[in-house]
Amino acid sequence: MLNQSISLRRLGHSDITVSALGLGCMGMTWAYGPTDEAEALRVLRRYVELGGNFFDTAEIYGPYNNEKLLGRFLAEISRDNVVVATKFGFKIDEANQTRIPDSSPANVRRACDGSLNRLGIEVIDLLYQHRVDPKVPIEETVGAMAELVSAGKVRALGLSEAGPETLVRAAKVHPIAALQSEYSLWTRDVETNGVLATCRELGIAFVPYSPLGRGFLTGAIQKVSDLDPTDWRRTNPRFAEEALEANLGLAEIVKDLAGKKGCTPAQFALAWVLAQGEDMIPIPGTKRLRYLEDNMGALAVQLTAQDLKETNARFQELAVAGERYTPEMMALLHQ
Repeated sequence: MLNQSISLRRLGHSDITVSALGLGCMGMTWAYGPTDEAEALRVLRRYVELGGNFFDTAEIYGPYNNEKLLGRFLAEISRDNVVVATKFGFKIDEANQTRIPDSSPANVRRACDGSLNRLGIEVIDLLYQHRVDPKVPIEETVGAMAELVSAGKVRALGLSEAGPETLVRAAKVHPIAALQSEYSLWTRDVETNGVLATCRELGIAFVPYSPLGRGFLTGAIQKVSDLDPTDWRRTNPRFAEEALEANLGLAEIVKDLAGKKGCTPAQFALAWVLAQGEDMIPIPGTKRLRYLEDNMGALAVQLTAQDLKETNARFQELAVAGERYTPEMMALLHQ
């Protein structure tokens, strides 16, 4: 059962409430080096024991094996106690290792049925469009998603990394419960590009992914060699050698601020995101039990107005080096 002492937050205007800290499952099978299914299952079980109920996955993670892993876990527990979010939005060619944006109505339906099968569930609680497809009007995509709600296959709809205009157009077709986009102490563009303001105007919950800066803000990554040779972050501009070295000062600021609050850097970084509003539902990802337990401790950290003021002032001292994605991936953001 969900620990009733944990704070709950609502997904937009839907009837779905989730734990204030979700769990990003991507790294359990994809992108961040070697995988350990047994440890991943321990993390999933412990998350529920600690009061969590909000799981985030996607068909593209692997592809497919992340949903399959989560499906094996879901088979162990009562479906009534958890909220499952997954994403679609690509034509996946495993043979050629290509991922081409595809949010056509046909692909929406195909992806939903595939996800339901892999997850072993009868309804997806929150279905996101993973990236806006510039070739398909958002009205067509959301219209197809809305049909899945009518069919009882999906409970609520979400978008990921969508821009303000897209959000407005989408919401005219069907209520949007959540927007998932990157947001953390070192990624704050949604504060100034109209995305966060539009979400709040429309009553859309904001689900920050990578709220720990892909692990960087915890201080655990000091040099490129700290990352496994197969780790996706080695291809990320912010983790390139010169950028990473330039960004170390940001991690030091978090470490210093956390020390003053008597918490870990990870807990401070997550508490900062949580303090930005009751509509914030961060989904830190981890594949290690010790990191999960550390992250969940953020729920006990209360930041004062003075803490937030000092944090903002300190982070204005240093500029973030490097884009958050390669140019090709950046082109898919905020459409």
